[in-house]
Amino acid sequence: MTTQTSTRPILLVEDNPADLDLTRRAFARRKLVNPLTVARDGQEVLDWIPRWAAGEPLPLVVLLDLKLPRIDGLEVLRRLREDPVSRDLPVVVLTSSSEDRDIEAAYRLRANSYIVKPVDFDKFMEVAAQIELYWCLLNKPPR
Repeated sequence: MTTQTSTRPILLVEDNPADLDLTRRAFARRKLVNPLTVARDGQEVLDWIPRWAAGEPLPLVVLLDLKLPRIDGLEVLRRLREDPVSRDLPVVVLTSSSEDRDIEAAYRLRANSYIVKPVDFDKFMEVAAQIELYWCLLNKPPR
């Protein structure tokens, strides 16, 4: 992993305190090198776009919940894809929804992956390990 890739943050978009804690604990247990930045609603994510345009490092990957306050995850994904700064940013939908309409909508909006959150901690650890392995170690993101 290059230094630039290892220092880029992972942007976790999650409003549920229990899921946020679970994700933080899973990544801490995995000793994830990349810092974890948190946005607790859709508007917070969109507020990052001008900061990225001004030169702040883009996240390595965005882990996006769909059920968010203020602006829902699908709308966030649509707006990320519309902006030249974030258009090619890898976005993994990480949500409790397994509904076909949500899955289809996310892929229509160019989500890179769709993962249904497991409720069991050990299974969530497996998901965290796979996210780390693929998105932080193997995948080559755009700059």
